Amino acid sequence: MIDKQDELRETANRLATKGKGLLAVDESTPTIGKRLAGINMENTEENRQAYRGMLFTSEGLGEYISGAILFEETLYQNHADGETMVAKLDKLGIIPGIKVDKGLRPLEGAHAVETWCQGLEGLAERTAEYYDRGARFAKWRAVLQITADGCPTDLAITENAWGLARYARICQESGLVPIVEPEILMDGDHTIERTAKVQERILTEVYKACAENGVFLEGSLLKPSMTVSGADNDNKAGSEEVAKTTVRTMERCVPAAVPGIMFLSGGLTEEDASVYLNTMNSIDRTSSRSFAFSYGRALQQSCLQAWQGNDIVAGQKALMARAQANSEASTGDYVAGSQPSSQDTLFEAGYKY
Repeated sequence: MIDKQDELRETANRLATKGKGLLAVDESTPTIGKRLAGINMENTEENRQAYRGMLFTSEGLGEYISGAILFEETLYQNHADGETMVAKLDKLGIIPGIKVDKGLRPLEGAHAVETWCQGLEGLAERTAEYYDRGARFAKWRAVLQITADGCPTDLAITENAWGLARYARICQESGLVPIVEPEILMDGDHTIERTAKVQERILTEVYKACAENGVFLEGSLLKPSMTVSGADNDNKAGSEEVAKTTVRTMERCVPAAVPGIMFLSGGLTEEDASVYLNTMNSIDRTSSRSFAFSYGRALQQSCLQAWQGNDIVAGQKALMARAQANSEASTGDYVAGSQPSSQDTLFEAGYKY
């Protein structure tokens, strides 16, 4: 039996507070470098510190954001004023979290595009250290892809489901709430019906593996893709169909004990990510648990463009606008277009970070 069940349950419920979601700022050093390059900034530790420090000193952000997922560098980093980044988040009432996987690797014996996620070795020791530093939840991203020639394969589904379950159990032993993230890439021209069929199969396997590993579901969260058409499909499903199909998929496959489902944006535009989430929270569903967000690019694109390396006020204003939009979407109260957003496409084929 896991010792810290009461603490895990309390943390998970705080993260899944109605009307709040997660800010994913766990980009690896190369990936944040791409973002900074977009505003002509060098990928230095000082610039990464300045950007993330700007995010974590946005007054009132905790009204909309319950937790922030950090890259390891940021968890141990100080703000330019000498205070730790963790302390900055604590002051806002935002729970610090940590990305603990070590990235994707080709899955030998499977299809050429399929991967497995490394990072289990030494995870127990790392998560104990992260807890001591102030982290209270963790994230691990497994990636699956739909193709016309048979993906995802049984091998890929089994490998990634088992990895997620092992990670979740190890995290809970250290007191960290695990966010289970079986992402289905948007790449491809498949229909939304195909996505739903595949996603049901994946989620079923993930929770079967969690049961076999004794994962305490009440002290965990799910971070799935929305159930959408492939990015190259010429007849993409609209927000209503996406919402209905996603809700149906989640209610069929996610155990009721899981207190919150925090959707990833997966390359949707900032506005679409808000509209789709709002539509999900505007239709009838059986479960009363939180349907919220764990967005990276869909919370940061406008902010980064407004900040431009030196305009803290503009950057924070843009971040707050998107955070408020997604907070409202989490309760079905967002009015499309009521907050400024970037029109940039955020889709990247084969997205890695």
